[in-house]
Amino acid sequence: MTLTKEITVDLPTREGEFRLSLYSNDVDSREHLALVTGDIHGRENVLTRIHSECLTGDTLGSLRCDCQDQLQLAMQRLSNEGAGVLIYLRQEGRGIGLLNKLKTYNLQDEGYDTVEANREIGRGDDERSYDIAGSILQDLGVRSVRLMTNNPEKIRGIEKAGIPVAERVPHQIDATDRNRNYLRAKQERLNHLLEISSTPSTAWKSTGVERILHEIRQMLDQHLKNSASDYPARTLSFAQSLDGSIAATAGEQLTISGQQSLELSHGLRAMHDVILIGVGTVTADNPQLTVRLREGENPVPVIVDSNLSIPPDSQVLNDNSRTPIVATTDEAPTASLEKLQKLGVRVEQMPATDDGTVDLAALMRFLKSEGYRHVMVEGGSGIITSCLNRRLVDIMVLTVAPQLLGGFRGIGDLRITDPENPPQLNNIHHRQLGKDLIVWGNVCWNTR
Repeated sequence: MTLTKEITVDLPTREGEFRLSLYSNDVDSREHLALVTGDIHGRENVLTRIHSECLTGDTLGSLRCDCQDQLQLAMQRLSNEGAGVLIYLRQEGRGIGLLNKLKTYNLQDEGYDTVEANREIGRGDDERSYDIAGSILQDLGVRSVRLMTNNPEKIRGIEKAGIPVAERVPHQIDATDRNRNYLRAKQERLNHLLEISSTPSTAWKSTGVERILHEIRQMLDQHLKNSASDYPARTLSFAQSLDGSIAATAGEQLTISGQQSLELSHGLRAMHDVILIGVGTVTADNPQLTVRLREGENPVPVIVDSNLSIPPDSQVLNDNSRTPIVATTDEAPTASLEKLQKLGVRVEQMPATDDGTVDLAALMRFLKSEGYRHVMVEGGSGIITSCLNRRLVDIMVLTVAPQLLGGFRGIGDLRITDPENPPQLNNIHHRQLGKDLIVWGNVCWNTR
């Protein structure tokens, strides 16, 4: 086989900066692509995705498959990794071509699965070859790969082409009502390594939310895998305007986020065991702290209230499906404590800091001792700022609404001990949801 790199260009994308190379060959006369970020020449264990062309999914956004989501997720992962390659093979329809693929769509609408439909028109289950992908990787100087795939045949194909696969990196997108049967056929008929929930989903209506939740779930899992901390994994999530305001004035309820961002917030709640807020948020917003816009269980609400000033009729205290926890200090008024306990509220007294407020580090250790693994911090400003000052945040999810409020700021007096080495986000992701910008990543405290 003769493989020729015809041209390489810089390609800035929403997912990051890449270099795009086009290859021609004398085997199939198709033009295949390599999308590269960082320095991969001569390297081993290069993060790699071999993606087969899907015009209907990649370009037109078809909901029959998960191809567009897989493509975008791969580009995000490569950008976050800082070095890697995506080989884009022009093998439409698992190698049968666009016309034949569209013919199988009609058959699938009649009840055939994706494998049966291929056979019905006289084509193979999967006619793809990975020889050209192997040759492109060799031309790029890649010595071995960590392959993002759910398909064991792809691993065998790449190794047969001379590229060792050091690790399979699962690359699954959550199933939706529109593609669940397609993915199940890939799992059962083509032996793809997938976990497919039978729970009905409306994810196809809001795939951007699904992708963000998928990435944050992976961050949480990775943190718990690598951490031996006395604390649960802690996610700080809040919404602010462009100028950093969370409300027009202190103590005023104000919805800043758009509908999709609210769905994201409820999805995050469902991923956590505990949702932590300050009593000021309860007084201002009277929130329910439940999962209403997504499927999932409600987290246990934990309200930080150093002086036990929470109104007894607050919604969060009167939800019979959960027992809320109010965290206070040893100096809290006894009468108020007993009144809350009579309402069925669990009141836990924690050590106090020098300023008389609940020691949040002690609270986190208590929650870990109770078996809680994931804590989501939602606010308000005092809790957000205190958690940041005490370095009690692992993952930060920030929603920025395109507004200028000139109001009350979400982050107050941050104590930056080393201005030349401030905390920052690592493993950064960003995506637009409606008009809002979502930014998330791991909080890194020591950047030197």
